Amino acid sequence: MIVGFDTADDACVYQISEDMAIIQTADFFPPMVDDPYLFGKIAAANAFSDVYAMGGEPRLALNLLCVNPCLGDEVVKEILRGGSDQAIKAGCIITGGHTIEDTVPKYGLSVTGFVHPGKVRKNVGALPGDVLVLTKPLGSGILLTALKAEFIEPKDCEVMFQSMAALNQEAGAAMEGLSVHACTDITGFGLLGHLYEMAAGSAVTISVFADKLPLFPLAEEMALTGMVPAGAYRNFDYIKSFVKVMPDVNQTLIDIAFDAQTSGGLCIALEEGEADILLKRLESAGVTGYKIGMAKEESDKKIELLNVQKHK
Repeated sequence: MIVGFDTADDACVYQISEDMAIIQTADFFPPMVDDPYLFGKIAAANAFSDVYAMGGEPRLALNLLCVNPCLGDEVVKEILRGGSDQAIKAGCIITGGHTIEDTVPKYGLSVTGFVHPGKVRKNVGALPGDVLVLTKPLGSGILLTALKAEFIEPKDCEVMFQSMAALNQEAGAAMEGLSVHACTDITGFGLLGHLYEMAAGSAVTISVFADKLPLFPLAEEMALTGMVPAGAYRNFDYIKSFVKVMPDVNQTLIDIAFDAQTSGGLCIALEEGEADILLKRLESAGVTGYKIGMAKEESDKKIELLNVQKHK
């Protein structure tokens, strides 16, 4: 076993030969959008994300589907079509799956990825001086809460939907050959939750620049109106004793930093001198990267949330 449960990594990695290891992961959840095809795409992208974060390529997958009989066959077909289209794009074969009845529909995938044992990326290993690059904006949990409450309309979420459905394939490939010390995808534990795991496992403190965080349109406005999901507060309660928030950081940015994300981006810790190379590669692949923080020598807190313009 190359990677197990000890550092709360994105998936497990098991070596099967000198030049091959498998990455095993699974993820599924209830619909967060009304469009079944889009839901299938988002759920599949989310499931594949762990493999890309760890340096691999998804190659085999099994559908995991919970169905309410009231949904109807066409809805179920559209969910599965969304997942299938994503698998084709990723070069992954869906070899079957399992379906059960449930009052709340759910969909996702169990995914097997392949990676060379020497190229496995973990969520730990960040070094002092590393720059953190994030590959998708934040605020999806807040916007989905606002959408459910009818504070906004689906058209207001088009940018977010496109981002959630986008594979992290290009972001994973852009790291090839660079001095990447740690990488994780940003999902239900929120940005600061996942970075806490990175900092704790790497024995560093990570400074997160609140005023540099990329946000989805309307995310800050909806956070200000109180559209913050319960998951964000659970994330905050779990790691609050390990986080130092500077007094000048806006509360809405704090809420967004803890917000649970669905199919979020990768957060990559790498040498400062190579961060710009990564950003250029991402741009060439049609992905926008954002410098959102730095790792430094370990202090009494694992995470510092600050406005970089005021703490240079």
